[in-house]
Amino acid sequence: MGSSASKPSAAASHVWKAPAPAGVSHTLVEQLESSPETDMSRQQAFELQVQARVAEELKRLRAAEAAKLQETLKSSSSDEQQQQQQENDISRQKVQKEIEALRAKLDEHRKVRPLPESTETARSEVVRCLREHDRRPLDCWKEVEAFKEEVRRLEKGWVDKVVA
Repeated sequence: MGSSASKPSAAASHVWKAPAPAGVSHTLVEQLESSPETDMSRQQAFELQVQARVAEELKRLRAAEAAKLQETLKSSSSDEQQQQQQENDISRQKVQKEIEALRAKLDEHRKVRPLPESTETARSEVVRCLREHDRRPLDCWKEVEAFKEEVRRLEKGWVDKVVA
């Protein structure tokens, strides 16, 4: 992308232009020059060692953190379970009381009251007419209308009683 290469050239070697510094032998300089290992490869090897040590340390820290988390969860979960159990018992008792109250109300409303004589008569007239005219049920329209009128009267009385 740019004017320089993305990879350093592997063929580059160190050339000492000056005489070897004092205290460094000529053989050491030659050995370094002839070594196939470059600064880049040494840097990469060092970087890999650092990464491995960092990964190992991270793994150790994560394991210690997971152990602490498990220990904390165990202690807090037992406290939470006891508290939740108490709350469940209380809510269960409330629900049972509500269920009993609703059952009592339902039992009150479930009582079947006998129909008034006029409604029962109108119903029996519809049944009788339908049995007589089993092939022609539309002939029973008068009886059906009388029954509907009785039912309307009962419903109106019930609504007046509930609203009042």
